[in-house]
Amino acid sequence: MLVNGSDCSIVIKTSHIEKDIPYSDETIREAVSILKEEASIEGDGVCRGLRKGGGVTGCVVTPLTIGTAPLLLYLAMGSAGNPLFVSETRNLYQYHLNLLPMEDTECFDLVQDRKNERRIFEGCQVKGFELRILRGEAVKLKLDICGECSPKIYPEQCQACEIGERFNSDLVTYRINGKEYKNIYGLTLLSKKVSGTRTELWIKRAAIQMNTDIPDLIEELTITAYLMRDMYELRHFGAFHITIKKLVFVSDETEVNASGAVIRPLRYYVAGTVNAEVFTSGNEELGMRNEE
Repeated sequence: MLVNGSDCSIVIKTSHIEKDIPYSDETIREAVSILKEEASIEGDGVCRGLRKGGGVTGCVVTPLTIGTAPLLLYLAMGSAGNPLFVSETRNLYQYHLNLLPMEDTECFDLVQDRKNERRIFEGCQVKGFELRILRGEAVKLKLDICGECSPKIYPEQCQACEIGERFNSDLVTYRINGKEYKNIYGLTLLSKKVSGTRTELWIKRAAIQMNTDIPDLIEELTITAYLMRDMYELRHFGAFHITIKKLVFVSDETEVNASGAVIRPLRYYVAGTVNAEVFTSGNEELGMRNEE
């Protein structure tokens, strides 16, 4: 999806956390529909349309940072349990996230500050997301936003965003069925959460590297992202892990007419579960808990 960005800041407010997020592009706007008014029999024969506003639509594309990854992955995945203390560390907690349908995710408010205009979109939800990992670039997350409330003027001044250290795809490892693959050029995890969850995974690799074929049926794929520095306790804080189970090969999306080195996008359907582990300092609650 192409996004037209603009110079603004974004703040996400849940029932537990308020956090500024960095972004690459954003196109959050009021959802508008047209009510069609048919021409009358004895009138001028002209159909008219009435503009009807209401709700929010659009998306936010943001790089994952050490400060925002737990909250953003929580909003994308949709579920978080109690924070678990990591033993032999000073103040480190682990969160388990599980992908759930849109109906089970928490609502949040989104504040959009365009310098000369500040608006708040209340009661937003994530209806889909894309996790994008491409060699040589920052790891990015695209959140597709929806909501039923019209935006309101937000009188408060938004604070400057503390970006923090960003995750980069050059420090991402991939393990498929227990074996590490170094010939993967990039990866995109896509999920649409409307009346259930449909999730796909696109794996990109160089076509000339045929010595390590990726299997058609993947029982388990683990994505691990680290930060550049070794200052984090036991390499936990400053890392996140995403585990995807039971992927079924759908198609090879390679462009056959491409010139030069070909990157082969392999498309998989996720028939199993998707879960993530993220780490933060402190045991603040990200959002709603799973009550079991």
